[in-house]
Amino acid sequence: MSIYDYEIKAIGGKMVSMKEYQGKVLLIVNTATGCGFTPQYEGLEKLYQEYQTKGLEILDFPCNQFGHQAPGTDEEISGFCQLTYQTSFQTFSKIDVNGENEDPLYTFLKQERGGMLGSKIKWNFTKFLVDKTGNVVKRYAPTVEPKDIEEDIKKYL
Repeated sequence: MSIYDYEIKAIGGKMVSMKEYQGKVLLIVNTATGCGFTPQYEGLEKLYQEYQTKGLEILDFPCNQFGHQAPGTDEEISGFCQLTYQTSFQTFSKIDVNGENEDPLYTFLKQERGGMLGSKIKWNFTKFLVDKTGNVVKRYAPTVEPKDIEEDIKKYL
């Protein structure tokens, strides 16, 4: 399977085909609004503002699996991000990234880039970089700041 074979749930329940993102560089992030890494939203938005017109898309997947740090409804989470960090990239419906209810997209991402600690997502703000042809090219730990991914993004654009 390819990343473009998956569908993801937008806020409001509409299913979106990953095919909509063919030809784009993707930064896929599991996020939380009550985490020590939450200020990374600011850096993610800065990257998006700089590179969106050049072909970057950031896909934000709130996840409440780590310390219940993404409470609230999809709409509340999206509103918080837009109000607090002025985010303009796409926030999707809340998902699980590990376990029996994990989203199939994350199963795929973890199979492609298991990382040094294995495939399990360890915490909020784990990031996956996908090139224009759908290859998952890099995985970044939550501690990696968005600005530290910029050179890789430029390379794949």
